[in-house]
Amino acid sequence: MIAWLNNLSDPQKFALFAVVKIMVAFGVMMTIVAYVVWVERKVCAFIQDRIGPNRAGPFGLLQPAADGIKSFFKEEVTPAHVRKIFYVIAPMIALMPAIINLAVIPFGSQIGEQKMVLADLNVGILYTFGFVSLGVYSIVLAGYAANSKFPFIGGIRSSAQMISYEIAMGMSVIPVFMLVGSLNLSDVIGYQTHCWLVFKQPLAFIIFFIAAFAETNRTPFDLPEAEQELAGGYNVEYSSIKFALFFMGEYANMILVSCLMVTLFFGGWTLPWFGLDHAAQSLPIGILHILIFLAKVCMFLLVFIWVRWMWPRFRYDQLMKLGWERLLPLALANIVVTAVWLWWATK
Repeated sequence: MIAWLNNLSDPQKFALFAVVKIMVAFGVMMTIVAYVVWVERKVCAFIQDRIGPNRAGPFGLLQPAADGIKSFFKEEVTPAHVRKIFYVIAPMIALMPAIINLAVIPFGSQIGEQKMVLADLNVGILYTFGFVSLGVYSIVLAGYAANSKFPFIGGIRSSAQMISYEIAMGMSVIPVFMLVGSLNLSDVIGYQTHCWLVFKQPLAFIIFFIAAFAETNRTPFDLPEAEQELAGGYNVEYSSIKFALFFMGEYANMILVSCLMVTLFFGGWTLPWFGLDHAAQSLPIGILHILIFLAKVCMFLLVFIWVRWMWPRFRYDQLMKLGWERLLPLALANIVVTAVWLWWATK
């Protein structure tokens, strides 16, 4: 095997390692998606003094596999009144933004000469926000395709909500790139080898953190799905694997925004206080960097889950007021203050 690898040309080695990284990253992401659902059910049960899933496998660890099999074999019903083309397209694109954006997330330093990022783009954050903004189309199309009032209202709510909070989210990261001087996410992590940006830009992190909940339609911002108001929201007409794709899309987006928060504000794979702040050349240190990154992501996923079962849902007017009258002005003020501070520091 080693001799075969040594006989490959440099372009062939690059292509081979790229394929391996894509397969591993996609596999890890789908595994996390499956088991975040299991963790959420366990945490929910703990908060509500219940047991949670414990039948499929030891401690219920095979419950995600059972749910996946069930989704494929359940009867799929397509209501006669739906707009069929959009009805089919909507769940197909639910997972796309999270999977595509996985390409620019540096999930480790490097192993040998191979960087642990699928595409080390100089405009990584612009790429990310460009594809994140496409996520709204899945929900809007689902609401429109259902040809029913409640799903349509859920789709409209989602479009207004996601557009509103994308602006605040985009504005919140501008001071980060003003400090770093680059849009490359690897450079952002390199800047944090001595001090994480959450300590230099706490307001930017808070704004990004709140906007992340709204972007993923998680409580207390789950207005597009509000069961008490919309009977389930934009996906109420879906069943079987189509419904499962929307479900998986929500958790995949949670993983994506958690990766972004870790990368932008918590140093990515670095732990400066333990000397783990420089790119690795050896395999053990490279794997350790990946595990550090995944541990930080899992911490944010636990926060997402905990907040869902502890906070009440906002009213829609409160949601819009928070985005436009609170977060957006604060994000703009933070940009101005950071610019003035940088001008003064370099004067």
